[in-house]
Amino acid sequence: MAGSRVKVLMESGKTKVFAVALDWPGWARSGKTGEVALETLEAYAPRYAEVVGRAGEEVPGGLAFAVVERLRGSGATDFGIPHEVAAADSRRWTGREAERQIAIFGRDRDPVLRHVLGAEAAYGRSIGVKHKEPELGDEAAITAMRADIVEILSQPSSGQPIGGAKGWPARYAVRRIVWHVLDHAWEIQDKTG
Repeated sequence: MAGSRVKVLMESGKTKVFAVALDWPGWARSGKTGEVALETLEAYAPRYAEVVGRAGEEVPGGLAFAVVERLRGSGATDFGIPHEVAAADSRRWTGREAERQIAIFGRDRDPVLRHVLGAEAAYGRSIGVKHKEPELGDEAAITAMRADIVEILSQPSSGQPIGGAKGWPARYAVRRIVWHVLDHAWEIQDKTG
Protein backbone atom coordinates (compact mmCIF):
# COMPACT_ATOMS: atom_id res chain seq x y z
CA MET A 1 0.00 0.00 0.00
CA ALA A 2 3.03 2.29 -0.20
CA GLY A 3 2.14 5.63 -1.73
CA SER A 4 -1.60 5.09 -1.20
CA ARG A 5 -3.95 7.76 -0.05
CA VAL A 6 -5.30 7.20 3.43
CA LYS A 7 -9.08 7.79 3.48
CA VAL A 8 -9.99 9.93 6.47
CA LEU A 9 -13.22 10.73 8.27
CA MET A 10 -13.36 14.10 10.05
CA GLU A 11 -15.70 14.02 13.06
CA SER A 12 -16.16 17.54 14.45
CA GLY A 13 -17.59 18.32 17.86
CA LYS A 14 -17.83 21.76 19.43
CA THR A 15 -14.36 21.66 21.00
CA LYS A 16 -12.62 18.69 19.39
CA VAL A 17 -12.15 17.21 15.94
CA PHE A 18 -11.16 13.61 15.23
CA ALA A 19 -9.27 12.53 12.13
CA VAL A 20 -10.02 8.84 11.61
CA ALA A 21 -8.22 6.61 9.09
CA LEU A 22 -11.22 4.66 7.81
CA ASP A 23 -9.43 1.54 6.55
CA TRP A 24 -6.93 1.37 9.41
CA PRO A 25 -8.76 0.34 12.62
CA GLY A 26 -7.70 2.27 15.67
CA TRP A 27 -5.72 4.96 13.87
CA ALA A 28 -7.65 8.02 15.03
CA ARG A 29 -6.37 11.16 16.74
CA SER A 30 -7.97 14.40 17.83
CA GLY A 31 -7.13 18.08 17.93
CA LYS A 32 -8.81 21.42 18.47
CA THR A 33 -9.11 21.84 14.68
CA GLY A 34 -9.24 19.50 11.73
CA GLU A 35 -5.75 20.59 10.69
CA VAL A 36 -4.33 19.77 14.13
CA ALA A 37 -6.15 16.43 14.16
CA LEU A 38 -4.62 15.50 10.78
CA GLU A 39 -1.16 16.58 11.96
CA THR A 40 -1.55 14.44 15.07
CA LEU A 41 -2.80 11.49 13.01
CA GLU A 42 0.32 11.78 10.85
CA ALA A 43 2.57 12.12 13.90
CA TYR A 44 1.20 8.84 15.24
CA ALA A 45 1.94 6.94 12.00
CA PRO A 46 5.20 5.42 13.35
CA ARG A 47 3.47 4.24 16.52
CA TYR A 48 0.57 2.82 14.53
CA ALA A 49 3.06 1.14 12.16
CA GLU A 50 4.47 -0.81 15.12
CA VAL A 51 1.01 -2.17 15.90
CA VAL A 52 0.01 -3.15 12.37
CA GLY A 53 3.47 -4.50 11.61
CA ARG A 54 2.71 -7.35 14.02
CA ALA A 55 -0.24 -8.23 11.79
CA GLY A 56 1.91 -8.19 8.65
CA GLU A 57 0.67 -4.78 7.45
CA GLU A 58 2.54 -1.62 6.55
CA VAL A 59 1.33 1.94 6.96
CA PRO A 60 1.52 3.59 3.53
CA GLY A 61 4.75 5.48 2.86
CA GLY A 62 4.64 9.13 1.82
CA LEU A 63 1.40 9.69 3.69
CA ALA A 64 -1.30 11.50 1.79
CA PHE A 65 -4.59 11.94 3.57
CA ALA A 66 -7.84 12.25 1.63
CA VAL A 67 -10.79 13.51 3.66
CA VAL A 68 -13.68 11.50 2.23
CA GLU A 69 -16.35 12.19 4.83
CA ARG A 70 -17.22 14.79 7.45
CA LEU A 71 -19.59 14.25 10.35
CA ARG A 72 -20.96 16.39 13.12
CA GLY A 73 -19.79 14.93 16.39
CA SER A 74 -21.59 14.77 19.70
CA GLY A 75 -20.73 15.28 23.34
CA ALA A 76 -18.80 12.00 23.13
CA THR A 77 -16.59 13.55 20.44
CA ASP A 78 -15.80 16.49 22.71
CA PHE A 79 -15.20 14.08 25.60
CA GLY A 80 -12.49 12.41 23.49
CA ILE A 81 -14.23 9.48 21.79
CA PRO A 82 -14.64 9.12 18.01
CA HIS A 83 -18.25 8.15 18.38
CA GLU A 84 -20.18 8.64 15.13
CA VAL A 85 -20.93 5.91 12.60
CA ALA A 86 -19.85 7.13 9.17
CA ALA A 87 -21.60 6.44 5.88
CA ALA A 88 -18.33 4.75 4.86
CA ASP A 89 -18.91 2.24 7.67
CA SER A 90 -21.98 0.98 5.80
CA ARG A 91 -19.99 -0.25 2.80
CA ARG A 92 -20.00 -3.97 2.10
CA TRP A 93 -17.58 -5.87 4.38
CA THR A 94 -15.81 -8.60 2.40
CA GLY A 95 -14.22 -11.71 3.85
CA ARG A 96 -10.78 -10.54 2.70
CA GLU A 97 -11.16 -7.12 4.34
CA ALA A 98 -12.56 -8.67 7.51
CA GLU A 99 -9.51 -10.95 7.68
CA ARG A 100 -7.12 -8.01 7.26
CA GLN A 101 -8.77 -5.77 9.83
CA ILE A 102 -9.32 -8.57 12.34
CA ALA A 103 -5.58 -9.36 12.15
CA ILE A 104 -4.98 -5.78 13.36
CA PHE A 105 -7.80 -6.03 15.93
CA GLY A 106 -6.62 -9.33 17.33
CA ARG A 107 -3.28 -8.23 18.76
CA ASP A 108 -2.67 -9.14 22.40
CA ARG A 109 -2.51 -6.37 24.96
CA ASP A 110 -1.71 -6.00 28.62
CA PRO A 111 -4.59 -7.50 30.62
CA VAL A 112 -4.31 -4.85 33.35
CA LEU A 113 -6.55 -2.60 31.32
CA ARG A 114 -9.77 -3.44 33.17
CA HIS A 115 -11.44 -0.47 31.54
CA VAL A 116 -10.62 -1.79 28.08
CA LEU A 117 -12.10 -5.19 28.94
CA GLY A 118 -15.26 -3.59 30.26
CA ALA A 119 -15.55 -1.46 27.15
CA GLU A 120 -15.04 -4.49 24.91
CA ALA A 121 -17.89 -6.26 26.70
CA ALA A 122 -20.09 -3.19 26.17
CA TYR A 123 -18.98 -2.77 22.56
CA GLY A 124 -19.67 -6.47 21.98
CA ARG A 125 -23.30 -5.90 22.92
CA SER A 126 -23.47 -3.38 20.04
CA ILE A 127 -22.89 -6.27 17.64
CA GLY A 128 -24.99 -8.87 19.44
CA VAL A 129 -22.25 -10.49 21.58
CA LYS A 130 -23.44 -10.77 25.17
CA HIS A 131 -20.76 -11.41 27.78
CA LYS A 132 -20.37 -10.09 31.30
CA GLU A 133 -17.27 -7.97 31.85
CA PRO A 134 -14.52 -10.53 32.43
CA GLU A 135 -12.50 -10.37 35.63
CA LEU A 136 -8.80 -9.64 35.31
CA GLY A 137 -6.94 -12.92 35.30
CA ASP A 138 -9.93 -14.90 34.00
CA GLU A 139 -8.20 -15.68 30.74
CA ALA A 140 -10.89 -18.18 29.70
CA ALA A 141 -13.64 -15.51 29.93
CA ILE A 142 -11.48 -12.90 28.17
CA THR A 143 -10.60 -15.36 25.42
CA ALA A 144 -14.24 -16.47 25.00
CA MET A 145 -15.51 -12.87 24.77
CA ARG A 146 -12.85 -11.86 22.26
CA ALA A 147 -13.39 -15.05 20.22
CA ASP A 148 -17.11 -14.31 19.95
CA ILE A 149 -16.44 -10.69 18.90
CA VAL A 150 -13.86 -11.84 16.32
CA GLU A 151 -16.27 -14.53 15.05
CA ILE A 152 -19.01 -11.95 14.40
CA LEU A 153 -16.66 -9.38 12.86
CA SER A 154 -14.89 -11.93 10.67
CA GLN A 155 -18.04 -12.52 8.65
CA PRO A 156 -18.71 -10.67 5.40
CA SER A 157 -21.47 -8.11 5.82
CA SER A 158 -23.74 -5.97 3.67
CA GLY A 159 -22.70 -2.95 5.75
CA GLN A 160 -25.91 -2.89 7.76
CA PRO A 161 -25.79 -2.75 11.55
CA ILE A 162 -25.12 -6.12 13.16
CA GLY A 163 -27.67 -7.30 15.70
CA GLY A 164 -30.50 -4.94 14.81
CA ALA A 165 -31.16 -1.29 14.11
CA LYS A 166 -29.23 -0.05 17.17
CA GLY A 167 -26.23 -2.26 16.40
CA TRP A 168 -23.00 -1.17 14.76
CA PRO A 169 -21.76 -1.93 11.23
CA ALA A 170 -18.71 -4.24 11.25
CA ARG A 171 -16.38 -1.53 9.94
CA TYR A 172 -17.34 0.88 12.72
CA ALA A 173 -17.13 -1.82 15.41
CA VAL A 174 -13.56 -2.78 14.47
CA ARG A 175 -12.54 0.87 14.10
CA ARG A 176 -14.01 1.82 17.51
CA ILE A 177 -12.69 -1.19 19.44
CA VAL A 178 -9.14 -0.94 18.11
CA TRP A 179 -9.05 2.84 18.62
CA HIS A 180 -10.02 2.36 22.27
CA VAL A 181 -7.30 -0.22 22.92
CA LEU A 182 -4.61 1.83 21.17
CA ASP A 183 -5.64 5.10 22.79
CA HIS A 184 -5.13 3.59 26.25
CA ALA A 185 -1.98 1.68 25.27
CA TRP A 186 -0.42 4.89 23.97
CA GLU A 187 -1.54 6.74 27.10
CA ILE A 188 0.28 4.19 29.27
CA GLN A 189 3.30 4.26 26.96
CA ASP A 190 3.46 8.08 27.22
CA LYS A 191 3.26 7.97 31.03
CA THR A 192 5.95 5.30 31.43
CA GLY A 193 8.27 6.27 28.56
